Amino acid sequence: MSRSEPVRPARFPPALGPQRTFALVAGVERYEISHRWNLRGPARDALRFARWLTGPGQVPPGNVRLLLSPLDDPDDLDWSDSPAMAALKAAHRPATEENAKSALLDELPQCDGDLLWIFWAGHGYLGPRHELILPCADARPGQIRHLNLDSALRWWHTDMVKHRRFPLQAALVDSCRVDAPRDTRWNFGTTDYGGGNSVPGRKQFRLYASREGEAAQNDAERGAGRFTEALLGELGQRTVQEGVTGLAGAARSIHRTFQDLRERGEGWQLPQFIVDRDWEACSFLDFPDFSGLGETGASAPSAPSAVPRAPRLDQQAWDGLGELFEGRDLPRSAHDAYAWAFTAAGCAPPVHAGLPAESLLEVVQDLDERQGGRTGMPLAVPFVRFLADRAGVGDPAWAARLREWVRATRERLALPALAPPPPPPRRSALHVRLEAPPGGGDGYLARMWLRGERTEHIWESEDAPVGLDAVREELVRRLVLIGGARADGARTDGARADGARADGPPGGGGEAAAPPPGALDRIEFHVPYELLDADFDQWPVPRGPAGRRRALGVLYQVVVRCPQERTDTRAEWHAKWRWLYGRGGRHPDAVRVVEDTDVTDALGMDLGAGPAPACVLAHTAAAPDAGLLEAVLEGGVPVAVWRRGGGLPAPPLLDLLAPAGPDGRPDLGALDVLALPARVREVRRAAAGAAAGSPRSPQPGAGGDRLVLLWDDPDDMPGLRSLA
Repeated sequence: MSRSEPVRPARFPPALGPQRTFALVAGVERYEISHRWNLRGPARDALRFARWLTGPGQVPPGNVRLLLSPLDDPDDLDWSDSPAMAALKAAHRPATEENAKSALLDELPQCDGDLLWIFWAGHGYLGPRHELILPCADARPGQIRHLNLDSALRWWHTDMVKHRRFPLQAALVDSCRVDAPRDTRWNFGTTDYGGGNSVPGRKQFRLYASREGEAAQNDAERGAGRFTEALLGELGQRTVQEGVTGLAGAARSIHRTFQDLRERGEGWQLPQFIVDRDWEACSFLDFPDFSGLGETGASAPSAPSAVPRAPRLDQQAWDGLGELFEGRDLPRSAHDAYAWAFTAAGCAPPVHAGLPAESLLEVVQDLDERQGGRTGMPLAVPFVRFLADRAGVGDPAWAARLREWVRATRERLALPALAPPPPPPRRSALHVRLEAPPGGGDGYLARMWLRGERTEHIWESEDAPVGLDAVREELVRRLVLIGGARADGARTDGARADGARADGPPGGGGEAAAPPPGALDRIEFHVPYELLDADFDQWPVPRGPAGRRRALGVLYQVVVRCPQERTDTRAEWHAKWRWLYGRGGRHPDAVRVVEDTDVTDALGMDLGAGPAPACVLAHTAAAPDAGLLEAVLEGGVPVAVWRRGGGLPAPPLLDLLAPAGPDGRPDLGALDVLALPARVREVRRAAAGAAAGSPRSPQPGAGGDRLVLLWDDPDDMPGLRSLA
C-alpha cells in the first residue's frame, strides 16, 4: 500500500457486543521479590479499566478475569457501588503467575467470544529475544515468575483457540519496556507457551505505554499511570463496540498527547508507541489523512502529522566512516558521545547503560537504526561530532577529518543545525610521584606536577632522596601556593609565578605555576608497590582559622597508583579500562568482591582472564600485601578498594560504595566505578563527621577513614621518565 492510498476501514463481526467480549485485567503493585519493586497505581488502573468494561462497556462481570495484588488491603480500593464491581470484588484473585496463566491460557480460551481484551499494569521488561516479560506478584530473585505476553499472544493467534472464536484480540499494557537485568541474581528464566498453527483472519491490536528501552511514567501521588489515564480518557463512555472500532483513533490521540508533552519538555521519557498497527495491520501513525470508519459509521478523529523521522545515513556517509574508523579502538569518549547523541537529536536515550557494541562502526549502526528524534537529526551525526571535539587535543588530524565528515553529511542530507557538545569538565589534579633511589637507601626521589588542560611540573627533589615527611611538607606548601595563585588571579597562559616557563626544566625551590583552569579536585600518588597501603589520605593539611587541620582525603579525592608494576600486564590493563569506559562505568560484571578464600595463587590469572572485572573490592581480613595487591596488579585490574592494613571493613565496602538495588541489597550493576574517587571521598567525609559526632553524617563512619583507592588510569600517565 502506498502512502497516498486511504486505509480501508476494518471489518468487525456483526454480532460483536458485550456478551461476546471477555477480558483479562491485571494490576500488580506488590512484589515478593523486594519492597523496592512495589509501586502505587497499577491496581487502581486495573480497577478503572474493569469499571469501564462493566459500566459503559456493559460487559458481564463473569466475562472478566480480574487479578489484583495491591499495596493496600483490597477492601480499601475504590470498587464503586455497582453490582458488577461487587461481583468482581468477590471473584478477583492475586496476580500470581499461576493465576495469570490459568486465566489466559486455560479459562478464557474455553469461552465462546468475539473479542478478548488484555489489560496489564505493573512492571515490564524485555527478555533476550525482545519479548515483553510482565513480572507477577510472586516474583522472587531466584525465580522471577512472570507472564511472557508476546509468547501468550502468539499462542492466542494459533488454533490452540478454536477457529471461530476470538477473531479480535486487543492487548493494552501500561508498563516499562526496559531490558531485563542481566545480573545473575535475577533469574527470569525462559518461558514459551508454544502453540499450534496460525489462524488466518485472526487480528491482534497491541498498544504499549513505551517503546523498547523506555520507561513508562507512573504518578505515585495520584496512583495512576500516565498511559492508563490517557487511555480511559479516550474510552470515556463508549460502548465496547465503539471502543474497539475506535482504538486506532484513540491511539493516535494518545500519541499526540504524549508528543505534545515531550515537545513542552514535560515528558522527556514519557511513553511513545512502537506497536502502531490498526486492525488491518496498517500503520495508523504513518497516514496523516487517515480517518477510518468503524461498523457504526462514526468517523475517527483526524490523524496528526506524521512523527518526523531522521534520515538514514547514505552510502557516501558510510564510506567516509569506514575510512575514519578503520583500525581505531573505541576512544575514551565513546560512551559520553553515545549518550549525548540522544540529547542532541531530541529523543530519549536507552534505559540500559553502556555502548551497544565493541567497535565504532557497530555503535554507529545501532544509532542509525534508531534514526533519531523529532528534530530530524540522525543520531550518528552528533555522535561523530562529539568524538571530534574530544579528539581535538590528542589527535587534531583525526578530529579535523571527523568535523569535515559532519559538515559534508549535514550539507548533503540537508540536516538542521547542530549545537556544539558540552565541554569536558575543567578539573585539575596534582600528581605526586615517588621512586626508590637507584641502589637503595633511605628516602624517595620525588616530583610533583599539575595536570589539567596542560601539564606543568611544579617541584622535583632532583637527585636528592627525601623522606615522606619532607614530601608532605612540600605538598602542603604547594597546595597553599596553588590556592593563593588562584585567589590572586595569577596567569594561566603558561607563565610561572617565578618568571620561568611552564615547559622549561623542572626544578626545586621555584614558586608554584598557576594551575590550569578548573578547581583542584584530586591528588594522585604514583608510588612503588611497598607504599600502596600508606596513609597519604590522612596527611594533615591546614584548613581555616586557628591552625585547624583536615585530613588530605577529606578535602580532596586522594588515590594511589602503581604504573611501574603494569609492564607485564599492559594489554590487560588497557583492555579493562576501555571496557569499563565503554559501559559508562556501570555493569554487573565490572566489580568483583574478593574475600579471603578467593586470595590464592590463581587469583591474578583469574582476574586477568577477560575485560571484566575492572574493579576489585577487598572484603578481606588479611593485610592487602598478603597476596591481594599482587593479584590485582597481575590481573591488570585498574581500580581496587581495600581497608588500610587489612581487617574486614565494617560495614562491608559494597554497602559503603554501591547504591541499593530492587531487593534492598547493594547493587553491583549500579555502582559507578568511574565515580569511585568522589564516592570514596564522601565516605571519608562521613567517617570524619561520625568521629566528630556530627548529626549530619550521612552514614556510619566505621572503617570509612581507612579506605585506600587504587586508581590507575592508563590514559593519564604523564611523567613516566625515571627520576633517577
